[in-house]
Amino acid sequence: MNTRKRRSGADERVPGEWALPVTAAVNGIGTGMYVPFTLVFFHAVTGLSFPVVGAVLTATGLAGIAVLPFAGTAVDRYGAQRVLYVLYGVRVAGFALYPFARSLAAFAAVALVTAAADRAFPAAQQSLIGEVALGAGRDRLQASTRALQNAGSGAGALLATLVISLAGSAGYTYAAWGNALSFALAALLLRPLRPVRGAGGAGAVPLGRRSGGGYRLVLADRPFLVVTGANFLNALSYSALSVLFPLFMTEWLHGPAALTGAAFTINTVLCAVGGVAVGARVRRAGARRTRAAALGGGLFATAFAAQIVLGTLRPGSGPVLGGALIAVVVVYTVGELIHSPAAQVLAVEAAPEKARGRYLAAYQMSWSLAKAVAPSLFTALLALDGRAPWAVLVATSAIAAALLVRVERRLPAQALRPLPLTRHPMTPVPASVAAAPGGTRP
Repeated sequence: MNTRKRRSGADERVPGEWALPVTAAVNGIGTGMYVPFTLVFFHAVTGLSFPVVGAVLTATGLAGIAVLPFAGTAVDRYGAQRVLYVLYGVRVAGFALYPFARSLAAFAAVALVTAAADRAFPAAQQSLIGEVALGAGRDRLQASTRALQNAGSGAGALLATLVISLAGSAGYTYAAWGNALSFALAALLLRPLRPVRGAGGAGAVPLGRRSGGGYRLVLADRPFLVVTGANFLNALSYSALSVLFPLFMTEWLHGPAALTGAAFTINTVLCAVGGVAVGARVRRAGARRTRAAALGGGLFATAFAAQIVLGTLRPGSGPVLGGALIAVVVVYTVGELIHSPAAQVLAVEAAPEKARGRYLAAYQMSWSLAKAVAPSLFTALLALDGRAPWAVLVATSAIAAALLVRVERRLPAQALRPLPLTRHPMTPVPASVAAAPGGTRP
């Protein structure tokens, strides 16, 4: 018998699944060209002061979160791929128009629309993974998508540096247009991807027939809310490297700013190179997704505890400080590589098929709120003591890990581990099953 046919359905690959990681890489290149130069770009284009630019971006970013519930409903009604096309279109238009948004009002309007699309995008992308992959394939696709997106971001940052060094201030405009072009190309690359009917298992519900209580269904699902709350606590850890680490380095340790760039480089390279391998190792080990996510949180806590030690000792030797910080970043990054695929797919699998878009929109809210809260929280704690924010992060990481382990008994079996499929993924869903209101969720 053909070995491929004997493999578990959980390992089946769906036609065109390569499109999502490749799209993420292209998307990452455009984002990497733009994000490192955001404030400088808008200051150069609009002539507004840095505080005003920062205030507008913060306000529009927070306002953009309000679109998440509508995006989740749209995913459930029209499908994730169609919603992604719309979001890509909005982002193409937004970044193409940014160089012409020279007044405060025009800048704020374009920033608001673009921020809304940016906030909604991850939830739609996660929903698409749920629609096109099965079982362990979701873990594999999540890991490869994240790895290639990180690789693209690193390449985009290097490309933007080259463009700006050659073109001067005009390079900021080219970077924005390059980002718009990357979104257009990414949308085209999604075309070969075909959602698999029945990807959610026996309880899959066709598009157009998904319904069931709106967001009341999400709010009534206490185990999923615990998963979302745990993710909010871990999402604070993801902001530590970009927000807290540079301030801690310069203001508390009085180390060279170059170490901040080195930390970002190490994190980006390890995420790009090791993401797929680490994810595969975790899957082969058969770890429950809750335990894998908790392990990632435990490694976060270990890295943050090491920062407290460094903040206490304050080594004066440059090589000693640099070596210690590199070790901390490596531990932190390994935690990220273990936590991210497990936590993301846990949310996809824990969501019932008929309301996956709304569930993942609510889950994405935890990322957005953490990103909004982190800067003010970290700076306030840092003003008290350089070790205080790390102590809080140790606590939040430990609490998140405990919550994930505690809630796993109340989650669906397929959320914890990939289950063997009872039919081939391309087999149509029987009408009687498709119409079942509850899906596979107990």
